[in-house]
Amino acid sequence: MLVASAAARPFMVVVYNVENLFDVDGKAGFEDYQPAKYSKAHALTKLHNIATILTKFEGGRGPDIIFFDEIEADQTPSAKPLDYEAILRQYQNVTIDEMIGPRFSPEIEDLPAEALLAKAMADRGLTGYHVVPAANIKSADSTHPLAQKCVIFTRFPVKAVHSHATLDARAILEVEVDVDGAPLYLFNNHWKSGAGDPLTEVSRRANAKTLRTRIDEILKDDPNADIIIGGDFNSQYNQKQRYPKMKTTGINDILGSQGNELAVRGTQRDLYNLWFELPVAERGSDTYRGEWGTLMQIIISRGLYDYRGVQYVDNSFGVAKFPGLNADDKGLPVRWSFDGPAGSGFSDHFPVYAKFLTVSDNRTDHYLPLRNASAESGNAKANKIDYGRVDLEKVAIQPEQLPAGALVRTDAYKGKIFHVVGTTGRTKRLAVEFRGDTYDVWSFDTQVRAKMRAQFKAGEPMKFYGELGQYRGRWQFIVQDASWVK
Repeated sequence: MLVASAAARPFMVVVYNVENLFDVDGKAGFEDYQPAKYSKAHALTKLHNIATILTKFEGGRGPDIIFFDEIEADQTPSAKPLDYEAILRQYQNVTIDEMIGPRFSPEIEDLPAEALLAKAMADRGLTGYHVVPAANIKSADSTHPLAQKCVIFTRFPVKAVHSHATLDARAILEVEVDVDGAPLYLFNNHWKSGAGDPLTEVSRRANAKTLRTRIDEILKDDPNADIIIGGDFNSQYNQKQRYPKMKTTGINDILGSQGNELAVRGTQRDLYNLWFELPVAERGSDTYRGEWGTLMQIIISRGLYDYRGVQYVDNSFGVAKFPGLNADDKGLPVRWSFDGPAGSGFSDHFPVYAKFLTVSDNRTDHYLPLRNASAESGNAKANKIDYGRVDLEKVAIQPEQLPAGALVRTDAYKGKIFHVVGTTGRTKRLAVEFRGDTYDVWSFDTQVRAKMRAQFKAGEPMKFYGELGQYRGRWQFIVQDASWVK
């Protein structure tokens, strides 16, 4: 059941890449999400886990605006636009578990992923949302079919919706909402993947141009328009500094995302990237090869600093890490896994969020006073994951803690850190014999690998800390830091 739309008050915006939420019709553009691997039980796990994370915001009522990325572009779409509020009313007396379980029907099978998500959220008390999916459209020169789309959930009344096709990426979703009589423009993005690849930056420049063109149209009519830009940009906030071989970047050069917070008051820079609100060491919401990434972003226009309409709450930007839920013992994202009968995990991205409020002065010539306003252009180095700070004595599984005869090579132990006490393997690969099985030993740090090869000889005792995982079907322990080798 829907509740009244949000009144004039502080509100929160969350941007959340849910790592491929697909429906249950058995038809998918990705092989991993076809019935041989992705069951109704897997879908339920994903739905429940997404809803669980959202209940952590705003005292359990959830954010008022959510930008969702990686929701399936329905392969069996309805011929008519869906009435999501009517769908929730129709199923208000059954749970999402019953819908995808004993009450499953062809009608439920036909529901798109965002409708199932709205129901899972409603079951947890996350209600009152208008569900707005992007159209499944692509630019004429795009070469691949779309498997995902951007979706926005908002408690504010929706005034207008547009989908902007763009090169080799999901359509950019534009939603104009009414916040206590003031227009607020929302843009949800999911640009071409491959942040560090100069070749795919060509597509991201085109994605940025699509967005920039529309923003310029809005700002031409109202230079102080309130605009929130969010999503998975598959770019770092400091793309230009981090990858100097890219002479022109989509996010920084074409779109104009930047870190001088006071500059947006002028005429040359109209957008500010909220990653600059955090200390450099805290900038990260995803990981890749031992480094933190900032692919999830919230970027705001100058209008969100004035005293008309909607205003940003200074220094309210953050990364939603919940230890024991979506953050593991190392502080890293607990990504989705197909392992087990129902799967597990959340997403390979932490959500990001920011707070806003409504103001009634109706002045565009007066700006919000800022505390510690950022003036930087971007840190040129990537943030390395500091595995050396992990409390190994606290989080590692000791050999004596394992029951006699217990199998280590199971999905339940994947991602766990072990204190490995065994014998160096007699193989070309660096390996360890541990509890009757042989495991590869790997580190992304070449110096750590060299140190271990020199230190541990075949058939001799081997002792270290390692994270259990699999690579191409082979079980392995990953040594994430030099300090993990004692």
